[in-house]
Amino acid sequence: MNKNRFLLLSVLVIIFITATACGSNNVVQPTPTSGESVQPTPGLENTPLEVTDEPTPTPIVTATQEASTTTPEPTVEGEISPTQSPSETPTAIPTETPIPTNPVASINLEPVIEGAFTRPLYLTHAGDKRLFVVEQAGVIRIIDEAGTLLDSSYLDIRDRVGSTQLEQGLLGLAFHPNYTENGAFFVNYTDLAGNSYISRFLVDPEDPNHANPDSETILLSYDQPFPNHNGGQVAFGPDGYLYIGVGDGGSANDPFGNGQNLETLLGTVLRLEVDTSSDTYKIPETNPFVGDANALDEIWAWGLRNPWRFSFDRITGDLFIADVGQNLWEEVDFQAANSSGGENYGWNILEGFHCFLTDPCDSTGLVLPIFEYSHQEGCSVTGGYMYRGSQYPELYGNYFVTDYCQGNIWRLYPEASGTWNSAMIFDSPYVISSFGEDAAGNLYVLDHNGGSIYKITP
Repeated sequence: MNKNRFLLLSVLVIIFITATACGSNNVVQPTPTSGESVQPTPGLENTPLEVTDEPTPTPIVTATQEASTTTPEPTVEGEISPTQSPSETPTAIPTETPIPTNPVASINLEPVIEGAFTRPLYLTHAGDKRLFVVEQAGVIRIIDEAGTLLDSSYLDIRDRVGSTQLEQGLLGLAFHPNYTENGAFFVNYTDLAGNSYISRFLVDPEDPNHANPDSETILLSYDQPFPNHNGGQVAFGPDGYLYIGVGDGGSANDPFGNGQNLETLLGTVLRLEVDTSSDTYKIPETNPFVGDANALDEIWAWGLRNPWRFSFDRITGDLFIADVGQNLWEEVDFQAANSSGGENYGWNILEGFHCFLTDPCDSTGLVLPIFEYSHQEGCSVTGGYMYRGSQYPELYGNYFVTDYCQGNIWRLYPEASGTWNSAMIFDSPYVISSFGEDAAGNLYVLDHNGGSIYKITP
């Protein structure tokens, strides 16, 4: 009998200890030690913009705006936060703080590789640390992640590219957003007869530093009546569509009136859906002139003379278009990310803000530029990029543009009022044919005559 009572008491004690241990609310949750790190969530610059039917205004952060942060009330160790259930483990949720922006007062150009290229026209990336440099004659070369220029070319199509005139040649390069999976990239070039081609090529599946020149698929071609004003930019927008800059066909004064003609591809920016499994392109249903019997479905924007470099802000999705002028004025045009397309930028009714053929002129419905400069300061605009890299916070939020003839570099800075503050901040000795942007958002300039590449630094 005593033995049974002893066993019963022992069982009751064990049950009591177990129950009190499991039911305690005073459990201290583990916290990371000083050697642990919390991985942040991807930033906005790696997040594709969502296209919606209802446009939303693009916010502009100015130098006078400060990021507001909320500091949570501290909890006593061993206590449970009111928003945390007893069984939850606390998780650090990083928040993204906007980078303060200010208009840049000056920049420098740091040499990357000097004198190694022949008439370089463009620089871009394929989503990694390599830089791809386009040479006008029809060659694409690679600067590897160590900063070394590879001896062999990535692509050589000089056998089909005509570049005898200043504005002809291999003019543009864009890697497909899913390049790492499909190996597809797109180029814009003029052929031996001077006409324009938009073609897709594929990388060699056995060698990431070489593309197959025999893999060309011609998606679009159009005749050029004159050897100048070929445009040439190709770039994927935040919506995943391929955008193409097309000049008005050349000569002077737009003799065929292409800039104000929606029934020609000339003098426009085109917007196409390209599927790497197809030999043709499709028209996005949301293109502004779809269903208009008096306009071509491919057109996204029009009224352009020679869009020499356009770019998308990788954060906001806004579009900047530099349009080369003729007699007196060079300009930079702007399209907000929430635009549904169809903007008419005015050529050849306007040159910059000014009437061109007749004065006065009817500018009803025309979109004026955000920046212009006169031919006292240059002769041919070269469009650039909004700086969104993280290496140089001083440059953040400034758009850079230059002049091909004089090498002047301006920065444009958005004011809260919606206007753009401009200043000439660098007088370079170079003939700058193009800007370039790497995967991290750093910016470069290309010296057309000197065959050199420079990085923009504070």
